Formats: sequence, structure tokens, C-alpha cells
Amino acid sequence: MPLALYALAVATFAIGTTEFVIVGLIPEIAADLGVSIRAAGLLVSLYALSITLGTPILSALTGALPRRGLAIGLMALFTICNLSAAVSPNYATLLLSRIVMAISHGVFFGVGAACASSLVLKSKSGSAIAVMMGGLTIAMVVGVPFGSWIGQLFSWRTPFLIVAGMGSIAVLGLIWLLPREISHGQPAPFAAQLSLLGNQRLATMYLLTVLGFGGTFVVFTFLSPLLTDITRVPKEGVNIALLLFGATTVLGNLAGGALSDVVGTRKAMMILLSGLIVSFVALRLAIYSEIATFVVIALWGAFAFAIPPVMQAGVVATAKQEAPDAIGTASGFNIAAFNLGISSGSFIGGQLLTGPGLLATPYASIAMASVALLIATFVLRIRPAIADGDTA
Repeated sequence: MPLALYALAVATFAIGTTEFVIVGLIPEIAADLGVSIRAAGLLVSLYALSITLGTPILSALTGALPRRGLAIGLMALFTICNLSAAVSPNYATLLLSRIVMAISHGVFFGVGAACASSLVLKSKSGSAIAVMMGGLTIAMVVGVPFGSWIGQLFSWRTPFLIVAGMGSIAVLGLIWLLPREISHGQPAPFAAQLSLLGNQRLATMYLLTVLGFGGTFVVFTFLSPLLTDITRVPKEGVNIALLLFGATTVLGNLAGGALSDVVGTRKAMMILLSGLIVSFVALRLAIYSEIATFVVIALWGAFAFAIPPVMQAGVVATAKQEAPDAIGTASGFNIAAFNLGISSGSFIGGQLLTGPGLLATPYASIAMASVALLIATFVLRIRPAIADGDTA
């Protein structure tokens, strides 16, 4: 594989680390900046919401720009935002840095995929994109728990400085290794892209993505205070939990894709959502036992991150029937739906903190996953093209 792919992988590793490392540092950030845990949680939810809303707009505005220069510029902006986050004097500056960082993150993934595909023969484009996205997978397993540990050991600002350093390495690698000319097709007009949201079948799939994936982040965003305040694990235990969660997300991702190939989108989602609901129930029951909680977290990570490949495959299959000329756009909207789920789940969790408290978050997760299960069971059933294993 071309070396430029590994520069792209370093970039996605940095992006994946900075998005979720904050989950393990929310109590430290809240204490240092003098804000509530709920306000600190907005650093997760608004990050995801910014990806959802900002990415399609900026992608449309930058559609005609050369891919090489755009990829380098986006990564440079991402790096500057991490540096700004590291030296933020107050909560408002940190939040603004995260919002701009998120938009550059979202657009970079689309541009990076185009760059990765251009570096190899068409028959190997899938493998090239997988190498690039491998950085994101490694970030979940290594970057997030290690960054959380570093942040607790020194300062919550330190991981952002480290990510800024990785971003700088990625920028230099992209400047050195990306070819001068990268071909790309012009994206459809923004209004034409939005029209896909009016397609009932695709809209159903996006809603299922939002609810099915978003339920995880009601709890996950506030996992650190849940473990330290309720389960009474030491701060170092949070990093172990993140490591377990990250490791099983990799297994879940692989298993989800295989399950979807065998039984189709509808049946796969019914199985995974049922497992997710059981995980949330078990988490609430096990929350006062450290060992039992860690076991449940590992199981939860597998079910939660088996959902993305299933839903992505289902959306592509549906788009082939409903909008064959806009498969890429339809797939991109599903990525936005994942981030809308993260944002919604995080926001709901934050709202619960001001009322019922941390112990209420698993119940909200159960509710979101249960609604998703109803959609998968009864709504997808009347749409056989989505449900059949051959097409989804």
C-alpha cells in the first residue's frame, strides 16, 4: 500500500482519539473550568452535532477545491483547534475549538476517502479506505484509554497537546506523500442532497441509526462519573473500562458486518438491539460491582459497535434501489445520522443529570434502543427490500 495511506491513517487516529478521549476526562474538565458535569458533557454532544450539521454544508462549499490542498488544510485546521483546546482559558474557548474541530473532522473523512481511493487501483479502493479508517479503530482501542490515562496523570489539556503533535505529523506526511493531482467527481448540489431526506425508506433507516447508535451515548458520555461516583472505582479504573470497551468495539464491528451478510439488516438489527437492551439492563443491575460492571461494559461495546456496519450496508442497499445515482450522498447522510445519535444521546444524558441523576442514564438508553427495536421489527418488516439479506 502507498505510504500516503498511512499518513491518512495517522490523521484518522488523531481524529478518533480527540473525539472520544474527552469522555474519560469530563470530571477533570468540569472541575478545572468551573462548570457542571452536564455542561462538560456538551463538549461531546455539540461536537457530534457540529459534524452532523456542518459537514454537508462545508462539503458542498468546498466541493470544487483540489482534494490534496483541502485534505492538508483541514488537517492543519484540526491541529490548530486541538492546540487551542489545550490552552483554552475558559469553557467557551474550549467549546468553540471543539465545534470548529468537529466540522474539519467530518469533511476530512469524506475528502480522505477520495484521496485514499485515488492512490490505488479501483479494485483495491476498499482496502485502501480500510487502511485509512484503521486509524480510527486503533484510536478506540489505544488512543482513547491511553489519552484518558495521560489526562488524569498530568492534565486534561495534555491529550490535546499530544493530538496536536500527531496532527502536525499527519500534515507533514500528507504534504510529503500525497500526489499533486487527485481526481474527484463534483458533488451534487446541496439542495439535491437534502432531497434524499424526503425518501421514506431512507429516512426510516436514518432514524433507526440515530436511535440504535445514540442510546449508547446517553451512558457512555458520562461513563467516567458513573464509574467513579456510583461504582466507586479509582480513576485508573475508568481507563481500564475504556480499554475494554474499545477492544470489544473492534470485535463487534467485524461481527456486525458478518451478521448482516448472513441474515440481512432487519434481523441483524433485531439481534443486536436486543443484545444492547440486555447490556443496558445488566449495567444498571451490576453498577455497584466493579468486576460485573467491567464485564457488562465489554459486552456492551461489542453490541453497540456491531450496529454501524449493519446500518451502513443497509443504507447502501436501500440507496441502490431508491437513489442509485446518489449512493455516496445517502451513505454520507447515514454517517451524519450516527453523529446525530451521539449528539442526541449525550444531550439526553446531560439533561438527566440535572434531574434523576447518573443512575437514570441506563434507563434512557434502554428506551432509545427499545424504540429502535420496534422500528426494526415492525417498520422494516413491511419494507422487504430493506429486510432481505440479499439486498441489505
